[in-house]
Amino acid sequence: MDLRRLQYFVAVADAGSFSLAAASLHLAQSTLSGHVLALEKELGQALLVRHGRGAEPTEAGRALLAHARGIFELAERARSDMLDRQSNPRGQVTVGLPPHVALRLSADVVSGFRAQYPNAMVCIEEALSIRLREWLIAGRLDMALLFDPPASPQLHMETMVRESLVVFSTSPLPAQMRLAEVAQLPLVLPRAPNAIRQLVESHVAPRRLALQVVAEVDSIQTVLSIVARGAACTVLPASSVQFWKHAAPLHTAAIHAPSIRNRLVLAVPHAKPAMKMNDFTVKLLRRLSAAMA
Repeated sequence: MDLRRLQYFVAVADAGSFSLAAASLHLAQSTLSGHVLALEKELGQALLVRHGRGAEPTEAGRALLAHARGIFELAERARSDMLDRQSNPRGQVTVGLPPHVALRLSADVVSGFRAQYPNAMVCIEEALSIRLREWLIAGRLDMALLFDPPASPQLHMETMVRESLVVFSTSPLPAQMRLAEVAQLPLVLPRAPNAIRQLVESHVAPRRLALQVVAEVDSIQTVLSIVARGAACTVLPASSVQFWKHAAPLHTAAIHAPSIRNRLVLAVPHAKPAMKMNDFTVKLLRRLSAAMA
């Protein structure tokens, strides 16, 4: 059934006249009459009785009129719902964050997203950067912040932050240490494929240095607790100092010859369709990453 013809039939029934309906619809009366006749032919029965005073629905016309009003009411509700979803959409955005970043940004991501989209949900997946990259390519995530990811033709990548890695210790340290000197320290480091561990290894390997790793621990908080006991030193991004909650005094040393800087990258799959919620979340992550730096 042609809904436009149904609309024309309702207009005539409501106006009680072809001429009045044609004027309200900005149609020629003959054109309007032709559409109504075509609808009657399609349904196989008369819908309107024409008389000198105008037109009025037949019994079949009154039944169709009730159906038509229900159809148009549903259409209007659908239109209103779509407009509401456009201005206040529902749905979900899934963001991947490395543990170190998730600890610092998750609360701000959730509160910022909720303030903008109260009827939608943000889901945060926490994992190592190498896992988050795999999930991005597999379509499991809408976007992620990654540490030092390799390039991929499937991902758009944008560097958010570059941060120096420094030595942490409870023993006094010089202001700067050569990488060769750092390699001689007893170190507690995350296990590969942790991005920090891979970054450090990528700098010592070409120089034929061997790290003195005495323990491997993935959690930064646990790494720092081991350092606090004086059992080892570690190498972490400079901002990790904010996680130091221990009574023991903390000493840090910048690494030089060469210096080591990580990259925090915002990655979005090329295949993901553009959506307002996704665009907002990308801008939110940019802003929060800048504030974190």
